[in-house]
Amino acid sequence: MLIPKKVKHRKWHKGRRRNIRGATDKIELAFGSYGLKALTGAWISARQIEAARRVLTRYTRRGGKIWIRIFADHPVTKKGNEVPMGAGKGAVDHYISVVKAGTVMFEMDGIPEASAKTALELAAYKLACRCKYITKEIV
Repeated sequence: MLIPKKVKHRKWHKGRRRNIRGATDKIELAFGSYGLKALTGAWISARQIEAARRVLTRYTRRGGKIWIRIFADHPVTKKGNEVPMGAGKGAVDHYISVVKAGTVMFEMDGIPEASAKTALELAAYKLACRCKYITKEIV
């Protein structure tokens, strides 16, 4: 699974007003010809990113090139069962990537468009947000 080698702080705040605004960066395809774009904001866990990556590599049979544009670098804490109120913040349980609406999460190239569309739609089932398949417009 993807976890960062080092984070600035071991435990982070959740942040307020989550998933209200749309993304301002990573909104267009930068590397590949086909991509998967988030339509809603969500917390995407490292497990979900890995599951989607496995779907893409298995479906393409290692034929094309895949770029993962998001990384799970935000720690999420969780308290143990039957722990009373108070007693501080829980231990780090897993890592997430905060994805805003409009973020391109995965890109592909080097395979036929029909295969890329099917693979990316299968990968979208593994993620916690609504997604759509996009292509690069040739001007």
